[in-house]
Amino acid sequence: MAPELTDARTAVETASAEETARITATLIRVTGDWSLAEDCVQDAFARALVDWPENGIPRNPGAWLTTVARNRAIDRMRSAASEKRAVRELAILAELEGLAEDAGSDPGADDDRLRLIFTCCHPALPLEARVALTLRTVAGLTTGEIARAFLVSEATMSKRLVRARAKIRDAGIPYRVPPPELRSERTAGVLVVLYLMFNEGYSATGGESLIREPLVREAIRLNRLLVSLLHGSSHEAEAAGLLALMLFHHARRSSRTDAAGDLVTLEEQDRDLWDQAEIAEAVALLAAAERSGISRRSRPGNYRLQAAIAACHMTARTSSSTDFARVAMLYDSLAHIAPSPVVELNRAVAVAMSQGPEAGLALIYQLDRTRSLEGYYLLPAAKADLLRRLGRKTEARNAYQRALELAPSEAERRYLGKRLAETSPGLSSESAENGRTQSAEKEHE
Repeated sequence: MAPELTDARTAVETASAEETARITATLIRVTGDWSLAEDCVQDAFARALVDWPENGIPRNPGAWLTTVARNRAIDRMRSAASEKRAVRELAILAELEGLAEDAGSDPGADDDRLRLIFTCCHPALPLEARVALTLRTVAGLTTGEIARAFLVSEATMSKRLVRARAKIRDAGIPYRVPPPELRSERTAGVLVVLYLMFNEGYSATGGESLIREPLVREAIRLNRLLVSLLHGSSHEAEAAGLLALMLFHHARRSSRTDAAGDLVTLEEQDRDLWDQAEIAEAVALLAAAERSGISRRSRPGNYRLQAAIAACHMTARTSSSTDFARVAMLYDSLAHIAPSPVVELNRAVAVAMSQGPEAGLALIYQLDRTRSLEGYYLLPAAKADLLRRLGRKTEARNAYQRALELAPSEAERRYLGKRLAETSPGLSSESAENGRTQSAEKEHE
């Protein structure tokens, strides 16, 4: 393949990750037509694949793509216009034509994505549909990726997304950030979506890479906008807590994988690689959220508690000096306000680190018997790790094998192959991986 073609395809892939949501959101705002906006953006990227190898990568790819998508939308709306819709169509066409040629650099366009999230999170939509639609339109996840996250077929998820878009259109749900008196009912849903969006970028559900950095950066950027929007409101503390949580985790990005792209657990990471500026900002945000909560006499919510747990890890000089007793206590509080099997699993790991592997393993066995995390690879992975620490290699090997069958990414499977090989005399990590007999140990956090 010619170098020019390779460079152009790489540029298109990068632009797709960084620009799709912004351009789509802008076209939705102007046209009010979700399908038209998505189709025109796809057409713009298809044209880029043909044009850029021949004519070179444009100086501002985002502006180029915006212009092509805009022109495509204009063409389609002109051809579809009828007398009945002529006045409305002309108004939309005028606004489309008014989009600046350099719209890709317009800072005001950033707000379109926040408007899009609030629109997707309208209370008229079921919560599952809100999350799925936002992940598809704002986060840029494929329908298949979202379907796997919800444990449904791709065809089922596709139908749900179509129904959600139709509901927005038919109900006349406005494309806007709602006024202050209406934000409360939607803010919780927006926080959930940003949280899930960050998590997908932080630990990808599939593919070769563990991290989808553009998705992580976009979740952080949108969260910053939301914190500013909610300044002085009752939701400000939780939004700030979520931003602190994201920054704590993002600060470790350079240490989470090694040179080969393999997973490095929190316990084994080089803390000198952590981004101290982001950690300091997260600490300050969490402290401000706590002060805001105290002034409003509100108890810490889900995100503030998770941020406090992350702070225990991120402010410890070494893994062994982490206050795991406090981590376990914070998970107790989290289980009280947001009970879930995953929280219980994380609490079990914290107990193991503070009281010993046997204590944590007993809690994991209790959780295992409930079958509430059936198919969730981190349960057998955590079990395998504790069994390995106790020297129970045969049991650890079986648990590692089960975790490997369920692990979602190649990076995690490669890491777990190494762990499995440690418990299997004569078995190399490559053999373990190729035989799909690896298992995975997730970072303890």
